[in-house]
Amino acid sequence: MFISFSKQQKEQLIADIQEFFLKERGEEIGNLEAENLLEFFKNGLGPYFFNEGIRQSRKVAEEKMAQLEEELYSLERPLK
Repeated sequence: MFISFSKQQKEQLIADIQEFFLKERGEEIGNLEAENLLEFFKNGLGPYFFNEGIRQSRKVAEEKMAQLEEELYSLERPLK
């Protein structure tokens, strides 16, 4: 997938995954397992979240464009 994280971001995400497993499941997982989960989320699930973000952004942009169009029409002056 086209998402890439900096080394610091990746390390933080791996630590977050490890912390989640420890708190929620009482399991300690190593860096390799956490990194594999991160890759699964990024490559397997990431596109779904990305596409939904694009859909929502498109909707907001369309609403703003419709609003702008209405405002522009309201500025028109009648012709004699």
